[in-house]
Amino acid sequence: MSTTISQHTVQGWATELEHVHRRVARHFVRSEPRQRVRAYLVGLLSPIERKNGWQLAEQAGEATPTGMQRVLSGSQWDAAAVRDDLRAYVIEHLSDPMGVLIIDETGFLKKGTKLVGVKRQYSGTAGWIENCQIGVLLAYASGSGRTFLGRELYLPKEWADDAERREEVGVPTDVTFQTKPQLARTMLERALEAEVPAAWVTADEVYGGDRRLRLWLEAQQQPFVLAVKRNEPLWVGTDRGPRELPAAEIAAAVALDQWTRLSAGDGAKGPRLYDWARVAIRPLREPGWEHWLLIRRSLSDPDELAYYVCFVPAGTPLEDLVRVAGTRWAIEACIEAAKGEVGLDQYEVRKWDGWYRHITLALFAHAMLNVIRARMTEKGGTWATT
Repeated sequence: MSTTISQHTVQGWATELEHVHRRVARHFVRSEPRQRVRAYLVGLLSPIERKNGWQLAEQAGEATPTGMQRVLSGSQWDAAAVRDDLRAYVIEHLSDPMGVLIIDETGFLKKGTKLVGVKRQYSGTAGWIENCQIGVLLAYASGSGRTFLGRELYLPKEWADDAERREEVGVPTDVTFQTKPQLARTMLERALEAEVPAAWVTADEVYGGDRRLRLWLEAQQQPFVLAVKRNEPLWVGTDRGPRELPAAEIAAAVALDQWTRLSAGDGAKGPRLYDWARVAIRPLREPGWEHWLLIRRSLSDPDELAYYVCFVPAGTPLEDLVRVAGTRWAIEACIEAAKGEVGLDQYEVRKWDGWYRHITLALFAHAMLNVIRARMTEKGGTWATT
């Protein structure tokens, strides 16, 4: 695919930016903030090194960051309404009946104790306990591309229970403590209510290990492939009748001839090959549906196993479960790209509204880039306007 940047391509980028800006701008009453948010988006999409208030202002030719800061803290606009427009934009351009909704979280490493939701907590970004905020994100992966649909800030219990701290950073009075799986359910509810075309939901152990989330998805008849820990208790049929056993113990009984070598999708070094097996669980199941424990085994280290609980329409082949399990890695790539390309983590705000506003605009910028990429791929590397 050609990557030459032609005048036609540049013009197409500008046209798409105007489309995105029109969607966002209608949520601003006054003309000045409408134009300011356009400059903010341009800054996020630009190649400047850091996308904080000062550098965004310099990119826009402004002497101080005051105007850019007002986009996040002073102007009157509803980040939730823009989030809904983001979802509509993604589905308009990247919709796929076989799409996958993916939940994951990311850490935003920050200094101090005054930023909303910040505390010393485990961050997958750092790989250890660090002073950070945690954002729970909902991504959408389809045959056309992948990007984000939603975001929620995890508010630790000590923050949720501290009225003074809440007031200082503007946490709304109706916001209560919610676990990360509860935040995930909130975003999934919005997506399903909006009829986002999605055949699957997938997530890592933090979310797969929450039985209430799994049961809720089953009640919606929403198929899923959710990772669980090795000690996750699951009901399985045995020669002594149904028993509840840890996932690892169920996997240990899999016979050698039950493993199948399949790719979980292409990685940086080619197909991600593993050995896979599945075992029927939940002996009392709803007609027309199946429950499986999917097991992934490393080729280089057969003792390295991963486990997934699956809820699927009856007759779903193993290959489909493997494909969805592999799709979960897409959100990790999206998070890395959003931080590197559109400054997802480069904000300098203390308050609740400021966090949601920056993150929402950054996710919209990321979505725009991926819509552009999808069109260029479809047209063999050349831009095509709609």
